[in-house]
Amino acid sequence: MFSEKLIQKLKSAESVVFFTGAGISAESGVPTFRGEDGLWKKFKPEELANFDAFLKNTELVWEWYKYRKQIIANVQPNPGHYAIVEFEKIYKSFAVITQNVDNLHRRAGSKNIFELHGNIQHNYCIKCKKDFSDELILSKTEIPNCDVCGGLIRPGVVWFGEMLPEDQWNGAERAALSADLFFSVGTSGIVYPAASLPYLAKRNGAYIVEVNPDPTPITEIADEFLSGKSGVILPQIVKIILDEKEN
Repeated sequence: MFSEKLIQKLKSAESVVFFTGAGISAESGVPTFRGEDGLWKKFKPEELANFDAFLKNTELVWEWYKYRKQIIANVQPNPGHYAIVEFEKIYKSFAVITQNVDNLHRRAGSKNIFELHGNIQHNYCIKCKKDFSDELILSKTEIPNCDVCGGLIRPGVVWFGEMLPEDQWNGAERAALSADLFFSVGTSGIVYPAASLPYLAKRNGAYIVEVNPDPTPITEIADEFLSGKSGVILPQIVKIILDEKEN
């Protein structure tokens, strides 16, 4: 299933990066946004996922995000997430760059993570920036307000029209530039600027491996395309690495 070239790259790589999207989370039961069953088939993103919509219809936006938070609280990391944790134990230079906001990489045990689109389990006041726990937010029936300044509390995700967090983006760029081996896993490859990272890694000499059930725009530049679920494919790759180390 895996080429000799990939096996050699796994053995020689010093810096490994995983770039993940909605597909890996879908294997845990987190609904995707695009596709036939995607959440945006039922709701218009501009009505729920931008700052103006939040100010105009705060109650509706919070109802939507509480629904999403409850879904995510009830799912677990899957074998794909746990395989990525094993990669981090094997390689000295390692990073996860994710477009997902579900916190599943962190819950699985990954440590060096760049969350490009924020984290849905993070909440903060739009005025004083104080952080608030999900437990507090989900326990409230009314619109949540800050207990310090009275400002509205919002989910810690990046909405349409907002800039990516500068520290997360800069860290992701540095990781992509330094990668010897770059895995693109479960991402559609169409959401920019995040989707530019595989191209950046490729231009700087990284070996690009795409893991996805279906081809994407990234497939054209991938050195290898592995068709299937990350929860099946990634544990198999980890086993190959560990077997090679034993021999």
